[in-house]
Amino acid sequence: MPQLTQLALTHFKNYASSQFYFKERIVGITGLNGVGKTNLLDAIHFLCLTKSYFTRNDYAVVKQGEMGFRLEGTFNRTGKNELVTCILRENGKKEISINDILVSKQANHIGNYPLIFIAPDDIVLITGESKERRSYLDQLIAQINPEYLRHLMTYNKLLQQRNALLKELAEKRTNSSTVLEVIDQQIIPAGLYLFEFRKKTIEELTPKILSLYAVIANTLEKSSEEITVEFRSQLDSFPYDKLLSTHLAKDIILQRTTQGPHRDDLVFMLNAQPFKTIASQGQRKSLLFALKLAALHILENKNESSPLLLLDDLFEKLDDVRVHNLIKLVCQQTVAQVFISDTASARIETNLQKLNLPYQICSI
Repeated sequence: MPQLTQLALTHFKNYASSQFYFKERIVGITGLNGVGKTNLLDAIHFLCLTKSYFTRNDYAVVKQGEMGFRLEGTFNRTGKNELVTCILRENGKKEISINDILVSKQANHIGNYPLIFIAPDDIVLITGESKERRSYLDQLIAQINPEYLRHLMTYNKLLQQRNALLKELAEKRTNSSTVLEVIDQQIIPAGLYLFEFRKKTIEELTPKILSLYAVIANTLEKSSEEITVEFRSQLDSFPYDKLLSTHLAKDIILQRTTQGPHRDDLVFMLNAQPFKTIASQGQRKSLLFALKLAALHILENKNESSPLLLLDDLFEKLDDVRVHNLIKLVCQQTVAQVFISDTASARIETNLQKLNLPYQICSI
């Protein structure tokens, strides 16, 4: 099991130059608000997945007044150390290397050090738009199957080209284009690949999500709380090529592609009613953790490397029962290395002591 044992940050967010050592599988990170607990977790995310968890703009994580950053992490895998380095240079070039060997493509790094991050704002996974739930699926599958990430990148590029062409056709008041035919011939196999893997993944995730929700929410004896998870895709109803051809006129009018896996969604129901409209805050939190931990279990089972689990402000707006159930799940029933941030050192130690497992408190 790979375990992060050392992390060095230079010019990353509020860190000028700092180094941390992690001796245990379970690590509590404590400190007042604003000292950099979340930034430390984000540095781990960047090192493993080549990007920030909170922004797509790499320069947004550079310390104010600086031109770039450097991250170094040492992972111990079966007794051998692997040094992972991530550098954002002044010219905007981002480099990832393992043991000083440059990774040729950043996409090739995804899955080497699998990771699941849970932050307070992740509740949008339950309450937000469908793109949030697609992103959840895409990040999970990409860490298991590198080919999926390549198809996803291809699909998104072709979709952008198709939408630009639709706008051009609308301006020319025509629906005939050989270029569009070529794009469709390429986008269909890429889209079908995404659809099939998403559908297969949801079939594996759903029973895990439901069982985890029951434990976290402590509803095993409450038969009145029935949760369902459904994957909805336009490709379930009609062949993809027929969808594109049938809706071409509408697409030209709207100047965007209305059919395809970029419209896929996960739908959650509570007692046959939309979950996000009737669920309590505690129920939403429980489902969020169930979704994330189900993904963690998938990574544990399908990836050669055990994942890392980053929990930012775990105790925010959770009652004691849910906190206890959640900590037991993440610390006792997984092999992942777990990082938990909290403002109160005493609170996190009290909860970890109940597990009778080795842990480390890192104060910032």
